[in-house]
Amino acid sequence: MAQDQTAKTGTDAGRTAKAADRAPGEPTTPRLLVLRALGLGDLLAGVPALRALRRAYPGYELVLAAPAELEPVAEATGAVDRLLPASAPGRGVPRALDWSGPPPDVAVDLHGNGPPSHRLLLGLRPLKLLAFAHPDMPEIDGPPWYAEEHERDRWCRLLQAYGIDVDPGDLSLPRPRTASPAPGAVVLHPGAGSPARCWPVERYAAVADGLRARGLRVVVTGGAGENDLVARLAKQAGLSDTDVFGGGLPFGRLSALVADAYAVISGDTGIAHLAAAHATRSVTLFGPVAPSRWGPPPIPRHRALWYGPEGDPHGRRPDPALLRITPDDVLRAVDELPGTRHL
Repeated sequence: MAQDQTAKTGTDAGRTAKAADRAPGEPTTPRLLVLRALGLGDLLAGVPALRALRRAYPGYELVLAAPAELEPVAEATGAVDRLLPASAPGRGVPRALDWSGPPPDVAVDLHGNGPPSHRLLLGLRPLKLLAFAHPDMPEIDGPPWYAEEHERDRWCRLLQAYGIDVDPGDLSLPRPRTASPAPGAVVLHPGAGSPARCWPVERYAAVADGLRARGLRVVVTGGAGENDLVARLAKQAGLSDTDVFGGGLPFGRLSALVADAYAVISGDTGIAHLAAAHATRSVTLFGPVAPSRWGPPPIPRHRALWYGPEGDPHGRRPDPALLRITPDDVLRAVDELPGTRHL
């Protein structure tokens, strides 16, 4: 099966030659390296592409270059054999990859449109590179990059251009074995990767008041480094210590919390993608980036609030488009989610 598939993707002859060149003791299983050294939401948005690669290269070891803390997430996808720790500040490209042994048989750039990410992978001398075209790198024959494309669709289209079948809706993660610390609660997550995507704490507190008036339990979560933000929201919303989950929950516990939540309310950040992966109802507050680029699947259990226009995703203050969303907008969206309680 693996030989048939590699012939389809044009790597079989090169793989045979490369295997003959390997020194005794070097791994003989062909290896596929995927670069996506970004955050939680980025990895979850790339799940359909990762699973497509798993199906297309069944006899290969699939290695994902991503931040070390995402190892349990990569494992949960069922598509990754091994995580190669790799990261860079912000959304940058790692300076190097700690790759050992023979060059990868196939390398896939799911990180960016180049040239830095392309050159990082080309430096490993892969037999084949799957990547978007770039005018500064004419040696790469990939498809064009479209800046306004939705993140999930972007990487699916890349693989489709190389003859790989992809299902953009293949997002689901399995139910975690860990018990939820707050089953049936509404999860508020005020943090995000940049201040521009952080809705004001006092507005989250107003939403918490409205949800509790509806008879719902409210809990708050925060990532590593967001303890002050979580504490401010907990204080303003009058939440007890048992309803506060700061400091960056281990992925298994966070995944269980989201999977068994009544709903998740957050900005455009990783936990919103986790809600989509667990088919949990969600209300996601967008600004400065539009949901057409990072939003949840367009189905009734997910509501994306957006007024526009687009702004600077790296801004140091909440974006004006985000500030146009009011607590009443959020509460109304919760009430309109399918299967919600009206008390």
